Order: sequence, then structure tokens, then C-alpha cells
Amino acid sequence: MAYDLEEQEQIASLKAWWEKYGNLTSWVVIAGLAAYSGYNGWNYYQRNQATQAAALYDELTSAVDAKDNAKVLRAAGDMESKFGSTTYAPMSALVAAKSSFDANDVKSAKAQLQWAIEHGGDEFKAVAKVRLAGVLLDEKAYDEALKVLAGEVPAQFTAAVADRKGDILVAQNKLAEARTAYQAALDASDKKSPGRQLIQLKFEAIGGAVPAAKDAA
Repeated sequence: MAYDLEEQEQIASLKAWWEKYGNLTSWVVIAGLAAYSGYNGWNYYQRNQATQAAALYDELTSAVDAKDNAKVLRAAGDMESKFGSTTYAPMSALVAAKSSFDANDVKSAKAQLQWAIEHGGDEFKAVAKVRLAGVLLDEKAYDEALKVLAGEVPAQFTAAVADRKGDILVAQNKLAEARTAYQAALDASDKKSPGRQLIQLKFEAIGGAVPAAKDAA
């Protein structure tokens, strides 16, 4: 069936537009399809990474249960090198640090905690900072421990960081500064927190007065 005049004019206009813009349009469409394909491919990659990381994490925890610290460290190393972008990596570093510490391998424990600080999300960094500062406190590396605790942490870890600072300052016999740190820990801690009583005991032991004692006076 022959096209009528209006249809022929529309076709002619379309041909002229295509000659001018058709190549560009094709590239835009191709780019869009490539982006969509890439997005789906990235999602598949992420899921695949998470699945493999989960399996490796199970191996790591099994090695912890078996008290095989060498195997724990190998699994943690594989996790950090192959799946460092997953949440399992900093989790593994913290677990490996505890395993190493229990096995009296303090050097490896510190290395794993440092990895978590440098590569983990804010929550993992905060936990690793408090734990690494505790290890350094045991080693009497007080200034280094305080340096590890420097910087911002998520609000829910403010009390733990301040409490650890207080412990370090007490070890340095800087009692006035320690009282300030313990007071900050008390101010930031939940009144129902099981660790709050211990902070109060340490605070009072160096001459601090908890708010309840002040009110009673």
C-alpha cells in the first residue's frame, strides 16, 4: 500500500533527522545498554563476592574454634586480599586479632587491628581502636595508645573510647585528666549499660565523684 503524502513527508523528515543525528542516537542507546548491563554485572559481582566471603568467614571461625591461629591468620589474609571490600573483611580482622592475642601472638593481633582501622567502616574502626589501645596499654606504649584513640568515632562508641583514655591516663599517673576522661565516659554511657558501674568504680578510685554522690551532698 502506497503511503499518503503526509506519511511520505513524515518519513522524509525522519530520514533527514536520522542522517543528522542517527549516529549519535545509536551511541547514546548503546551507552545506555552498556551501563545497564554493567550495573547488573556489578550487582552479580557483589553478590558473588559476598557469598565467597561468607564461606571463607565460616572457615575462619571454625579455625578459631579449633584454636588453630595459623589457619585463622591465613583465612584472614585471604579475606583481606580477595574480599577486602566486604563487611566480612574487618569482621575477620577483629576475630583474627582476638585469636592471635589469645595465642600470645601480639604482633599479629596488632597488625589485624591496624588493618581494621585502616580499611573498616566507622563502627569497625572504633572497635579496633579501643582494642588496639588496650594492647598498647599493656605494652606501656601510652602515647601511642592515646594517638590511636584520637579522632571522631560514632556516638555509640564515645563512652568506650573515653573509658579507655581514662585507663591510659591513670597508667601515666595523670589523674586529673583521667577523671575528665572517665566523667566523659559516664556522660556518654547509657545508665543501664552493664559497663557503667565499672567506669564509676574506676572514677571514684581516683577521687572522682559520680553525679549521684554530688546530688546527695
